[in-house]
This record gives sequence, structure tokens and C-alpha cells, in this order.
Amino acid sequence: MYGKDMETIKKENMNLADKIYIFDTTLRDGEQAPGVALTVDEKIQIAQSLDKLGVDKIEAGFPASSKGEIESCRKIHNLVDCTTVGLARTVFKDIDAVLDADLEYMHTFIGTSPLHRDYKLKMSKEKIIETAVSAVEYGKDHGLTIEFSAEDATRTEGDFLFDVYRSVVDAGADFLNVPDTVGVLTPIVTKQLITDLKNEFTTPISVHFHNDFGLATANTLTAIECGANQAHVTVNGIGERTGNSALEEIVVALHAAYGIDLDIDTTQLYNISDSVSRITGIKKPVNKPIVGDNAFAHESGIHVHGILNNALTYEPISPELVGHSRRIIIGKHTGANALKSKLDEFNIDLNEEQFDNVFSQIKALGDKGKTITDSDLKSLAINEISSAKETPIVLKGLGLLSGAIVSSTATVKLEIYGEEKETSATGVGPVDAALNAIRSLIQDTLDVELEEYNVEAITGGTDALAEVFVISSDSEGNKSTGRSTNEDIVMASILAVLDSINKLLLLQRVNH
Repeated sequence: MYGKDMETIKKENMNLADKIYIFDTTLRDGEQAPGVALTVDEKIQIAQSLDKLGVDKIEAGFPASSKGEIESCRKIHNLVDCTTVGLARTVFKDIDAVLDADLEYMHTFIGTSPLHRDYKLKMSKEKIIETAVSAVEYGKDHGLTIEFSAEDATRTEGDFLFDVYRSVVDAGADFLNVPDTVGVLTPIVTKQLITDLKNEFTTPISVHFHNDFGLATANTLTAIECGANQAHVTVNGIGERTGNSALEEIVVALHAAYGIDLDIDTTQLYNISDSVSRITGIKKPVNKPIVGDNAFAHESGIHVHGILNNALTYEPISPELVGHSRRIIIGKHTGANALKSKLDEFNIDLNEEQFDNVFSQIKALGDKGKTITDSDLKSLAINEISSAKETPIVLKGLGLLSGAIVSSTATVKLEIYGEEKETSATGVGPVDAALNAIRSLIQDTLDVELEEYNVEAITGGTDALAEVFVISSDSEGNKSTGRSTNEDIVMASILAVLDSINKLLLLQRVNH
């Protein structure tokens, strides 16, 4: 903070309102995201989650759009404790629809920029003001709380924008909303605009900023610093085009960076984010701030070392604050401390040699572009623990030929008690061919039968590690298990069988 604490900076540079309202428009503007269509039950589920979260207002929809929308707005209004808002154009039939939905708060709007006046509405400035005033007066006459939006405010001539706002304030508007309809604001312009509005009006100022330039959150926070009383947001920032200011980003920033208590239960943010993502079908980027899968994920050895000593070294907040969880990712950048921490988490204890072997395998897989899951790590570690302690038989080479018009053939080279042997064999597939070659090579050393063979892909995807588990027996009735984990199913099968054979040889030696 350049030598100053937040309280000092706030006093010197900010004009924070005594109360900041969170106006959630996930059910209205969020539903306008291309491809999103919510059922009544889905809207109710989201609304109840938002209400439980603690938002101040929920824009439940656009009642004039359909009878179903009127009904869903009415149901939401009756089920939640927070204020329920209905959107309306500045026409009486839209306002009547808000009233039909039994709502008491209306958000009404009309375009004010030259582009909207000339190309969409084809109305003069005078007609724009007249229409806006008539709508506000009509709503107030019917007992509604009115929030007025000058659509495309940020591309409207300054003098005219203030004329519009003065007119609707005189007509009784309760909130003045500033929509950055196409997301063209920058923080420096936001600061000037909101400061000027606060100097001109005592009516509370609301902001509705879009994210076309990736500045919605920054602009919203700048507006709040300058005295804006209310922020329009959506869960995950969904909405038209690139979306809106994100609820979770604004709430956490105000809580953690500004020290502002919004009376929001932040621990529910991750769950509501996940729920809205699933309901709408809009997936969150893994690097989505606050609620993305990678928001509290760490792989770099340097970072993980810091995290394990004190999480704040590489996290601005704790994941628990937003109902999220920390993840230590195992991959090519993983350090020894991270791997040890993961193994401790799984209650897996490896000696130094075993640990080094697993660590080397992790690095090798990472260099091949493989992401190591927790299941992968467990399998590699358990395989290391279970492997034969002595390996008189070692795989030295493998060649495979397989296809639809040729018999599967495997050429296997083994080192058996220090002597290298090589042979080829055919089979019904590459695994069978390789195992037949192994039997041929060891027949003078050990008579072995494969009693059980199990293979499983540890995780999904064509690059999943294969885990092979086998049970082998010899002519003396000894049985042994073998296990291997490898990205190649044939190699995993061969190594698992050799593991079990080496254990059988050890058993024979012990028994004799």
C-alpha cells in the first residue's frame, strides 16, 4: 500500500457510500446470454440460492415478455425475502406486467445515446425525456419503487444524460442506474462520470457495467470508490456477449480488499457459481477468479513450498472464505515438498528409494504432457510399495507388430540372472503376444501360469494411465501378485507380470 494502510487510502481517495447494495441480475441479464433459457423451477432454485447468499435485490426477469415470465416473477417474489425486481421498458403495458407479477420494484429503461435515439428508437431528445418521465410517473402512481436506466449512458452526450436524469428524478425515480451497455468505459472515465453524478444528485446511483473490454469489475469498483450506492452483478459474470460484472468478484473484492461488510455469506459463493454453471450450461474457465478450478490450485514447487508453510504466501484469501478448496497439483513443475505433502494426505509412507522412484516417474510423465491426477499418484505409489524387492528378471527391450491384417507379434528381450535373452511370439493381441514371449524366455527358469489379469484406466481420456494387476502361480503352488502403472497398457501388462514372476522366484528361494 506504499506505506499507507487501507483506512488511510479510503479516507484520502474514496467517497464510499454508507451502504452498498448488491443488485443481482443473473435471472434477467444473465439469462440473455446466448443459448441460456431457464425454466421456472431453475429460476426459483437460483433465486433462493441468491436470497440465502444475502444479495439485496434480485432482478427476476422481464414480465412483459410472456405470461410464464409474469408467473415466475410472482413465484420468486413470494419465495424470497430480498427485494424482487422486474424489468420494464418505458411503456405502460410493460409496467402493467410488473404490477401483474405483484412486484413492488421496477427497473425501467430507455436508450439515450445518439445510436439508440437515431437507429433503434427513432426518437428526438425531447421525446426520450417525455417518454421516460411518463413511465416513472405512471409507476410511482401505482406505488412502485423505480430504478431508472439511461440505456447506453456511457455513449450519451454528457449534457443530455444529465438532463434525462434530472427529469426522472423530478418525476420520482428512486435510483439512477448508469449502464455501460457495450462495455466501453475505462476506470478513469468511470471515476469522472460517477463523481459528477454524485455531485449533482442526492438520489442513489447504481451501475450496470458490461465486460466487453474485460473491465467490468474494475469499473464497478471504481464507481463504488466514487460513491456509487449499488452494483448490478451476475453469478460468474454471465450475460449478453462477454457478460457483466461478476457477483463473486465484486463481493470478495469489497470484502477482502476494501474491508466492506456487505452482509453476504461468502462461503456460499463457490456452490452458487457451480450451480449456475451447471444449470445454464456455461462452463467457467479454469482460471476464473474466485470460483475457477485453478483459483486455489498450485503446482510450481516454489509456490507449493510457500503454501505448505503459510497459504497466504501465494493466495490472497483462503479458499474456505468462498466455499472453495485448495488443490496441490502433481506434474512436471512439482517439487519434492508438494509430493511428500500429497503422499501424507493419502497416508502413504515411502522410503527414500521408493520416493525417488515415484518422483522420477512423475517428472517423466509430466515431460510427456501428462497431467497427474490424485488417482494416478496413488497408483504409482502403491505400485512402488508392492514391487518385488529383488529383480532377477529385467525387461531390456520390447518390439510390437499388430494390426487388422497381421498376427500380433511381440519381440521381447529380458535379462535373466545377468544373461540377456531375446525371442518373438505371436498372440491374439499385443499383450498376449508379449506374455507368450516372456513365458518362452523363462521356461527354463520358472514354470508360471497367469491366473488373473485385470486392467483399468485410472482416469478418463486416451492418455489415462493404465493400472494392471495380475496373480501368477508356479508349479509348486506358490502364488504372487504383480502390479504396474504405466501410460502404455502393453508395457504396464509386461511389467506387472514380471513383477509377479520376480516375487515367485524370491518365494522359491526362501522356501528352498
